[in-house]
Amino acid sequence: MRSIVYHGVGPRIAYERRIAGLAQHALAERARVALGTIRKIERGERGVSDAVLAAIADALDVDPTRLLPDGELPDGHMHQAMPGLSAVLAAYEESDDGPLRTLPALREAVATVVTYRLSAQYARIARAAPGLLAELCRALHAAVPGDRPVVARLLVDACRAADAVAFKRGAKDLSARLLDLMHWAGARADDPIVDATVSYVRAELHFGAQTHAVGLRVLERALDRAPRTDSCEALAARGALHMRAAVLAGRSGNGDAADTHLDHARELGDRVPEGVYHGTAFGPDSVRVHEVSVAVSLGDGRLDRALRLAHEWKPPRDLPAERRSGFYIELGRAQLWAGRPDAAFTSLKVARRIAPQHAREHRWVREDAATLRRLKRADAESLTNFAEWCHARAGG
Repeated sequence: MRSIVYHGVGPRIAYERRIAGLAQHALAERARVALGTIRKIERGERGVSDAVLAAIADALDVDPTRLLPDGELPDGHMHQAMPGLSAVLAAYEESDDGPLRTLPALREAVATVVTYRLSAQYARIARAAPGLLAELCRALHAAVPGDRPVVARLLVDACRAADAVAFKRGAKDLSARLLDLMHWAGARADDPIVDATVSYVRAELHFGAQTHAVGLRVLERALDRAPRTDSCEALAARGALHMRAAVLAGRSGNGDAADTHLDHARELGDRVPEGVYHGTAFGPDSVRVHEVSVAVSLGDGRLDRALRLAHEWKPPRDLPAERRSGFYIELGRAQLWAGRPDAAFTSLKVARRIAPQHAREHRWVREDAATLRRLKRADAESLTNFAEWCHARAGG
């Protein structure tokens, strides 16, 4: 899989760096990028990934698109992926001819896109997903009975990665169809933990439709079916369902149900080490992130609780980037509602630094950036740059 790299940005970075009055070593320190890398970029000896581009732009306090040649947009690859994904979804129930790698090679390819999802590298997923999904569908049709559940699990994981792109881009119909493919594959995996994972992911349909109470009931039924063993995988599967159920309960205004599910999630989180289980981060740190999310959803008297928790604890660097970025997006909303716009803007910038593509595609980031811009409670140029970067509407 090719990395997404933008070329021709060196002169623009050097120009903006000089305008900012920064030496190369100062820019490297601010952006947390190696000095040698900065020098090579400015000399045109290497290109720039999305993450490095965003880090440099943040250090220079400019919109990343100002550093790109010819108005190129960092998310162009996502748009290009949509037709390919649609083609796969139109024909997945029928076998077709095409290349087919070995099962170990497919495992490695899926592990790569799962890593991309957890680190919020959606453009990379967009490049890989159409071909990988088509190949996995072929593999599932061609698999011998003993391999079929394994290939089905791989297809579930790949669908989840592709859905992350569609969902973040607001392509709701495409996202729903990817979730249908995931459900179809999950039924062929013959694994109750995969069933729990599919239920966890499909709950996002209720976030998009704002049918939170219905989604809560769906997850509670999934919890009734979830495996009851004491393996780390089973404990994490149940814990993840409780975390998502808590957020749905919070969004529906059901504080009692939210607290109950959070209590269950904490208890299960204390029994497993923080880690990624079947593609979902779970453990004590993930539960803390969801505590902030629930508090923000319920608002009012819960905001102090969210702010207090965030003051006492920050997500560790080994937590997946998408989850850490989400924590600061939620925190920024709590700070904004609590009348702390400067702190909110700082949190949004931290979210962008951790996972630029995740922050850029998040609806709350756009809404909060537009509100901050309207309030004019921070440097106008900085807010304008940020709002343009995340496509925030000027009118809020």
